[in-house]
Amino acid sequence: MRDEQNRHRLITRRTLLLGGAQLALTGVLGARMWYLQVAEADRYKTLADDNRISLRLLAPPRGRIFDRDGRPLALNRENYRLLVVPEQAADLEQVLSQLAQLVELPEDVQARVVREAERRRRFSALPVRDNLTWDEVAKVEVNGPDLAGVMIDVGLAREYPMGATMAHIIGYVGAPAEKDLDGDPLLELPDFRIGKSGIERAAEPRLRGRAGTIRVEVNAYGREIRELDRAEGVPGDDVQLTIDADLQTFTTARLAFDSAAAVVMDIHSGDILAAASVPTFDPMLFDRGISMAEWTELTSNPRAPLINKALGGQYPPGSTFKMVVALAALEAGVIPRDHTVFCPGHLDMGDNRFHCWRRGGHGEVGVVEAIAQSCDVFFYDIARRVGIDAIAAMGQRFGLGHRLQIGLPGERPGLMPTKDWKMAARGRGWTQGETLIAGIGQGYVLTTPLQLAVMTARLANGGRAVVPRLYREIDDARAAGAQLWNVAAPAAGTGLDPAVPLPESGIQLADTMGIDRSHMELVLEGMRRVVNNRRGTAHKAAIEDPAYAYAGKTGTAQVRRITRAERDSGRYKAADVPWLERDHALFVGYAPLGAPRYACSCIIEHGGSGSGVAAPVVADILRATIALGAERERRGNRPPAPQPQPAGPGRPDRIVQGPGRPGQGEAT
Repeated sequence: MRDEQNRHRLITRRTLLLGGAQLALTGVLGARMWYLQVAEADRYKTLADDNRISLRLLAPPRGRIFDRDGRPLALNRENYRLLVVPEQAADLEQVLSQLAQLVELPEDVQARVVREAERRRRFSALPVRDNLTWDEVAKVEVNGPDLAGVMIDVGLAREYPMGATMAHIIGYVGAPAEKDLDGDPLLELPDFRIGKSGIERAAEPRLRGRAGTIRVEVNAYGREIRELDRAEGVPGDDVQLTIDADLQTFTTARLAFDSAAAVVMDIHSGDILAAASVPTFDPMLFDRGISMAEWTELTSNPRAPLINKALGGQYPPGSTFKMVVALAALEAGVIPRDHTVFCPGHLDMGDNRFHCWRRGGHGEVGVVEAIAQSCDVFFYDIARRVGIDAIAAMGQRFGLGHRLQIGLPGERPGLMPTKDWKMAARGRGWTQGETLIAGIGQGYVLTTPLQLAVMTARLANGGRAVVPRLYREIDDARAAGAQLWNVAAPAAGTGLDPAVPLPESGIQLADTMGIDRSHMELVLEGMRRVVNNRRGTAHKAAIEDPAYAYAGKTGTAQVRRITRAERDSGRYKAADVPWLERDHALFVGYAPLGAPRYACSCIIEHGGSGSGVAAPVVADILRATIALGAERERRGNRPPAPQPQPAGPGRPDRIVQGPGRPGQGEAT
């Protein structure tokens, strides 16, 4: 009996212990469930939402680019894109083959889409082709029932209303390369474009804008179920330039040569009104995807259509450099204002003879006539007296031999050689003969058309160090009726090329260069006589109308050395040598003569004579500049009425260049 009671108590005790344990476990589980479902409800709801909600980026509209009057140079247009969803296309290759019967779809593009489909989720839409025409859109839509998985999407693409005329300045956009990635997730979007050259590249941080977002609900496989909400992005800032679109068009058309460049600027404000380089190219080639054949055509062309020669071409300035040499000698005091030299047609130094371009010589000439007639012997003499270092220093003061930093990629520095430079770069000492050659703008001396325009502007404005600028002021832009922004320094972390610093906003007050006014007057009188005196080297290109009269300086830069036999024979003709061995033709000028306002420089590669080839070009450009400026003032600086943009399926030439070669001139 006692054993039975003990056993009953043991069972009861175990039951109580087991029940208590169960109750405790139930309490713990209940408390945990309460903690998870009530106390931590918000947290786990967020985690659950994160698993079912996906964030997509929206590319913002890219900022636009305008000329000084508010005319569009770079815009955004609707881009109809062809997409395919492999999951919905039972036979992807068959669908692509059907598409090729309706729109242009090369076999290599079809193969690319098939490869891409193998790497990505089959329910993801794959881009097949951009820039569909209306006719192509209609064909695809009409045949839609037979094209399983095919759809048309509308995005934005870049449009350049002036095409090749502005290609070197505006540049173009393209897909980001690995080196372009700067941490901005926008750059990882499949069809996103960034600036690759020109203003598009220099102003990239301003033009890009900020991304928008779309929140979409997705299932466990990542398939989109529905859109929850969206926040539109912030468009990029618009940018306004100092360029005059009409003048740029005229200048480009006037440079109807194989390879040439010209720059026009306001000598007081520094505004760059035109900067043309030919041959040029179609910037849309790079947006839609350039083929290997097209790329080879551009890069193998000896006229270098991809190079902006206006600021990236480096050339000996030839006789356009003689004003700098004259001022170096006058300012150093090594010659008086009435200094003269007798020119017999050559100057002998030791065993070397340095020839003047005029075989018979110029006789007795002073500073003014030496510039007007471009007497080489006079400048040999004064270069020898003043020395290369003083010449280089004066060149630097006039904007030569260094980058002018106008906020455009591709600018090159040129070269103002010195004795120290020669030793460091070549390991040899400077020679007296090299000084003589530098005195006529040859040898190691190199300049760009932009630098020559700045040099001419600083001469024409009486010796003020005007700074060239390509971007308009913010206030000026707003007054034109648009929210336009100037480009200042690149933001940190943008990945922008540090070798392309951007200018500060606004016109910089030009400081006086401290050059004796009487010395400047001598040089300017020489430039006046170059054009407006019958003995001047460019008198045949003179304009009699005082409203358009101009002054300037001719230049011819040798590309190859003329042999003694060729010189002695007197039968050397540039037209008889291969194009790449002919002299460059240069001219710099300013106008109007009575009240200077504009400066222009021009280089025609292998064009021959500056007087016969380059001077007439500059005369026409300056005339057009004055006329356009007067028209702008008559309308109160208001922009002209908008012109309709040409429509049509045609495609610009891949390389745009002039049809013929100019005649050869006769003077330097």
